[in-house]
Amino acid sequence: MARAPGLSVRLKLTLSYAGFVMLAGILLMGAVLAFYLYFLPNGWIRTEGNFWINRSVLVRAFVPFMAAVIVFLLVFGLLGGWVLAGRMLAPLTRITDATRLAATGSLAHRVRLPGRTDEFRELADAFDTMLARLEAHVAEQRRFAANASHELRTPLAITQSLLDVARNDPNRPADELDERLHVVNTRAIRLTEALLLLSRADQRSFHRDRVDLSLTVEEAAETLLPLAEKHGVTISTSGDVAPAIGSDALLLQLTTNLLHNAIVHNVPEGTVQLATTVRGGSVVLTVENTGEQLPPQLVSTLTEPFQRGTERIRADHAGVGLGLAIVQSITQAHDGTLTLTPRPSGGLRVTVRLPAA
Repeated sequence: MARAPGLSVRLKLTLSYAGFVMLAGILLMGAVLAFYLYFLPNGWIRTEGNFWINRSVLVRAFVPFMAAVIVFLLVFGLLGGWVLAGRMLAPLTRITDATRLAATGSLAHRVRLPGRTDEFRELADAFDTMLARLEAHVAEQRRFAANASHELRTPLAITQSLLDVARNDPNRPADELDERLHVVNTRAIRLTEALLLLSRADQRSFHRDRVDLSLTVEEAAETLLPLAEKHGVTISTSGDVAPAIGSDALLLQLTTNLLHNAIVHNVPEGTVQLATTVRGGSVVLTVENTGEQLPPQLVSTLTEPFQRGTERIRADHAGVGLGLAIVQSITQAHDGTLTLTPRPSGGLRVTVRLPAA
């Protein structure tokens, strides 16, 4: 990118340094000249050896010398200022080159500025941290887009296959076709809505209000009570008032997703416990469920989109594979933390920590 006409920062620093040196030199020479003119005696000086001082002769001899010194200071200031400004701005030039590389789409490089910790080193380290986060975010978005395209293509392909079969077999019962199309279409709609919700959480495009997380837990438990009864799972809630700041709809979605997962991934006659507490400046939501024992390496992958542990979700599964991914996105959008811990007796403990109101 072409630089706009005008003085460069290096030239401005050079002129500033030279000007300061010149000003200091002129003030010093002026002080010596003032001493000659006003404080140095004129005439005979009586000491052990009498001598004569002619002040006008000294001044006439000093003025050319003073001019030569000022010229030397000007040259020295310009040359020295140019060299010093170049050395001081070298880290900034390195950061600028890295920025231009990043503007072209390359996020793998780093500044890695050596030397002691100063303002330029702090700027370079902050820039490297930003590049690392951007690189990870872009990689995650690309992986997510690829997975989302695959998952959206699956129900569309199933629908196309069903329609082709129905067209080639006119005697096929219409009720069966309608039912299967309804199931596939419902899954596609749920997946699309989940993707939109995930995008909304990632962009943090929501209004923040005061939300009592304990009431949100009660509402989610009441909504999913029929599902829990269907699976033979008991829901229990506890906790005091837990005021947080955020989106009521998104926090309700977070709680609903956690409770839904805890019900579906449970054992017959299992339990789900939801609790809200206030610890210091944070509001904590804990969801625990019974179930099979989970290895830690499996738990660490549960928040990946379209993943269940190390296996991709099946196309015919009731879920869309975004439950915990949405929970993690909503938690991060509310400046909170999400922790998943396998229970020794089986099942999972999920802890969401949000800033308290």
